[in-house]
Amino acid sequence: MSSPPAHTNSPDERPRSAPGRRIPAWLSAALRLAATVGLLAWALRDVQWSRMLDLLRDADWNWLFAGLALAVAIQIVAGMRWAALARPLGFDAPPGYFVWRFFEGAFFSLCLPSSIGGDVVKAYRVGDTTQRRLLAGCSVLADRLTGLAALGVLAGAALATAKWRLTLPATLAVAAGLLLAVLAAFWLLVGSLDRIMGLFPAPHPAREFIAQLLPYQQRPSLIARAVGWSFVVQIGGTIAVALVARTVRVDPGLQAWFAVAPLVALIETVPISIGGFGVRENAMEYLLSGHGVPGEQGIAVALLCGLMRIGAGLVGGVLFLLDRKSAGLPDAAVTTG
Repeated sequence: MSSPPAHTNSPDERPRSAPGRRIPAWLSAALRLAATVGLLAWALRDVQWSRMLDLLRDADWNWLFAGLALAVAIQIVAGMRWAALARPLGFDAPPGYFVWRFFEGAFFSLCLPSSIGGDVVKAYRVGDTTQRRLLAGCSVLADRLTGLAALGVLAGAALATAKWRLTLPATLAVAAGLLLAVLAAFWLLVGSLDRIMGLFPAPHPAREFIAQLLPYQQRPSLIARAVGWSFVVQIGGTIAVALVARTVRVDPGLQAWFAVAPLVALIETVPISIGGFGVRENAMEYLLSGHGVPGEQGIAVALLCGLMRIGAGLVGGVLFLLDRKSAGLPDAAVTTG
């Protein structure tokens, strides 16, 4: 989209002073690096390195490769979920295109805070204009919210089980209740988009933004299906962690992993460190200790999960190098939605 003429007097186009008050990029990166180093140092403060080295010396690395293969597979599923959510907004490329871009986002998330930076890259790569990138960002946001919804259901059920020592049937009942609540919230939000849009005057940017999301209102079952695919992704992610943990002989049982892995994944979404390092190690050590796993083994599992994430992310790095100059969808794949 071309820039407005210099004489434009629209209040929406006036320069804002807020950007001048933002933290400089170099300082933000330095703060994230300091937070990552500090959190890692805290997690490793009591590690007995002789025991850690023994764990790595006796490791069965086949389990790490098995977890990595599953991690790559679930990213393919997540990319297909994103494709389904982007299509109603006018992005009609094949699912493989979005899988490609999803891997690229995972690569950039390795060096940016949490997964937010990777989401920005995905929107930028799919859109070729400011407006199209904003619209692509809406699809990324919808994809992220459905993923967090499934993660929240699993984490909520895990917390309830840990607090009240629920049986398996009771845990499933709690998860079902949380899922119904999440789907109801999505149904109300999507069904109210036109009414929310009506709260703003006609030229308001918020009204124009919400109008872009109205296609979701015409497809109420799409969000529910996306949440269902998100459960496949989150369950696959939990099993991948369980496989990686076997590398250092940690096997508290699959039920324990469903009580730990979703909570760790939810905590990792807090954008305070680079690639989740430091946050993941502290959370994994603390939660696994409740299942009788010694500290060194818990930290080793977290470090191996970080290695698995790097391995899956490097796939996106290779794909980016193969197609680093392209931005936006092919002309034939762009519709007016």
